[in-house]
Amino acid sequence: MNFPDGFLDLLQASTGRASAVAKALGESPSVSIRLNPSKTRTCPFDDAAPVPWSPYGYLFKNRPVFTLDPLFHAGCYYVQDSSAMFVGHVFRQVTGALQPGCRVLDLCAAPGGKTTDLAASLRERFGDRFTLLANEVMRGRYSVLRSNLETWGDARVGCVSRDPSAFGKDPLFDVILADVPCSGEGMFRKDAQAVAEWSLSTVDFCAARSRRILADIWPTLKPGGLLIYSTCTFNHLENDDTVAWIADELGADILPLQDFPPVVKTRHGQLLLPGLVPGEGQFVAALQKTGDAPVLSADPFLVFKAERPAASDAPSDPLVNVDRVTALRYLHGDALVLPEDAPTGFVTICFEGHPLGPAKNLGTRCNNLYPKTKRIRMDVR
Repeated sequence: MNFPDGFLDLLQASTGRASAVAKALGESPSVSIRLNPSKTRTCPFDDAAPVPWSPYGYLFKNRPVFTLDPLFHAGCYYVQDSSAMFVGHVFRQVTGALQPGCRVLDLCAAPGGKTTDLAASLRERFGDRFTLLANEVMRGRYSVLRSNLETWGDARVGCVSRDPSAFGKDPLFDVILADVPCSGEGMFRKDAQAVAEWSLSTVDFCAARSRRILADIWPTLKPGGLLIYSTCTFNHLENDDTVAWIADELGADILPLQDFPPVVKTRHGQLLLPGLVPGEGQFVAALQKTGDAPVLSADPFLVFKAERPAASDAPSDPLVNVDRVTALRYLHGDALVLPEDAPTGFVTICFEGHPLGPAKNLGTRCNNLYPKTKRIRMDVR
């Protein structure tokens, strides 16, 4: 890989491991998934190894064809880089004092990997007694977020599309996850555009933008509340230096994190580096807000008019289980013929007991009502 001018020098200054990381960035990326524990606790693939820091994460040597797996479309798992799952690990580590009814904001949430990870952790711990609001300011990315949350299926997760400055000044959240837009150094081997767009000036711009985002959202975090700050980049300007700025300028204590070799401990957080871990690059730090202020009890879903794309309730229409071939034809948008004993009228098509979507069975044929925007485009034969 040909690296942009200045990248390797900044990488060495920030990590001390430029040679090892540069070598790894020329290799093939890993593949991993994270199970949805509300739907399954069994990995559907044989050649999988556990992700050390995620109770539901699995790594693969070879990439399965997820598009042709009905369980993927049923929301039984989410395809997510294993390093990105470390954010969920830190969330579980530092939120031991959270109480039922807690309110969490995922500020820069698209495409939804970290949102669904937090949702699984909160549901495992609190059942229905939590609120998780996912925000994405970019409208195109917001539609992807909304679709992924709908597939995941948790009624306690809502989503909005707002600039951080539009959230106001009321301290509504117990925890904010800010996985901020960054220079993307940790995604170089997956995203050629990230390499092409990188420069030292881009790093400076991203660091300044992150601080603006954090300053805008800071009033909405309750005193004593937790900020989990993360990026998918390596450099200290966007990582440790920004964490120090949060502590000094906004008012917070930097929380110590448990060592987790081979994850690298930095001045103020932890850094996952390709070559040391199987996944991509990820930085994570945690802070606790200082100061006193009145705490409001308003429901963030109502305050911000959140959409609720997810629904964990069982479908009201009769369930019709189909085999894999029929399930893929359904997901492709093809006409179906259901088993003779299937009820007529509106039904929910299922695979291995997991709902896929609606259909209307007319007996001799079946109208496929799977949303056109979600249909498989590749050949399913």
